[in-house]
Amino acid sequence: MNQNLAVDVSLLNQAVQIGGLKNENDTVTLALREFIHHRKAENLIDAFGTVDFDETYDYKTRRYRHV
Repeated sequence: MNQNLAVDVSLLNQAVQIGGLKNENDTVTLALREFIHHRKAENLIDAFGTVDFDETYDYKTRRYRHV
């Protein structure tokens, strides 16, 4: 899918140079993947401390469950 975007040429050139990729398209694709990965990690970090654990749960009994 082709998409026309207004991109800051200076930023794009810097990203291409720093990233060492073949072209602008590869650079933008990598940047989007890294952005998505970073946001997902932030969402996961934000979830820490929001889960209530059952302190009476005995995980050791689940290890040796006979089938």
